[in-house]
Amino acid sequence: MKSWGKTIQIAFTYVGTIVGAGFATGQEILQFFTKYGAAASATIVAAGLLFVWLGTRMMLLAQTLRAASYEDLNKHLFGPRAGEWFSLFTLVMLFGITTVMLAGGGSLFNEHFQLSYQAGLLIMLAFAYIVIAKGLQAIVAVNTVVVPLMALFCVLVVMTTAGTPNAGNWLTLSTDRPALQVWTAPILYASYNLATAQAVLVPLGASVGDRAAIVRGGILGGLLVTAMLLAGHYALASQMPGVAQFEIPMSRLIARLGGFFQLLFVGVIFGEIFTTYIANVYGLTLQIRQRTGWPGKPVIAAILLGTYAIGQIGFSKLLSTLYPLFGLLSLVWFVRMMSGRGRAAR
Repeated sequence: MKSWGKTIQIAFTYVGTIVGAGFATGQEILQFFTKYGAAASATIVAAGLLFVWLGTRMMLLAQTLRAASYEDLNKHLFGPRAGEWFSLFTLVMLFGITTVMLAGGGSLFNEHFQLSYQAGLLIMLAFAYIVIAKGLQAIVAVNTVVVPLMALFCVLVVMTTAGTPNAGNWLTLSTDRPALQVWTAPILYASYNLATAQAVLVPLGASVGDRAAIVRGGILGGLLVTAMLLAGHYALASQMPGVAQFEIPMSRLIARLGGFFQLLFVGVIFGEIFTTYIANVYGLTLQIRQRTGWPGKPVIAAILLGTYAIGQIGFSKLLSTLYPLFGLLSLVWFVRMMSGRGRAAR
């Protein structure tokens, strides 16, 4: 039972780290999958297999290496010198993505709770410091609360869609996009999310002594991500092509359900932003401590204040600038993880 408890914790932490605000709003699902028509179901399954395989492989490799942070993993994948430079670039990019998450949280508080953007940022910072200062177990605990809420949201979306006239669209949607673009999308999606997730999955894998729990947790986490992607695609496809014009496509589905479900939707988005934010800050903290030897809490505070300062630029500007850069970096990392260097010794 103790081993299965670890399995659940690993799986939920995996899901919470992978799934971000773009997932909850529906924008990621729409851009990477649904817009490609009926083939999206197959490409989601392909992405899911990559999540199961490479997510598990990453954690097992971290356990074998006894990695203190993702820098140890990258040195193994790329060699000592190149791995150090790659980790430094990853640190910069993760800091940027973390800033995007904070800016998204500030925008959420501003739009839905009539708080100022600055107040939203400060609330996020306060909650994040409390959780991250308590260590990895606190991050795991947050995910064991947030991820079931995400899953409940996905179930509600599927149940709501099932009774609509266009519920079968996910099997019949057509697209005029080339096959190469359709089948490249799941690789891009998986590589970006897994490269980001190493910030917390590497120390998680290194901290768990039970190899079987890691394997089960990686498989279960990857399958849960796949199921949630399919649920989102099923719902969004029923509203195509009109839903593609909305910045938050999922809001069109939720608006007709009433106040309680709209509040749940906002809670899910905040939960997904928050879990990704704290995971990235935790990974950055380990990386900086490994390089400098500085104590943990001042490093956490410095990272949080840094994201607050950069967060003044705003959510949309940060998103459009940083994500393409990190996408290119992720593909390089993805190829190395798939190679022999990504194999964990038994």
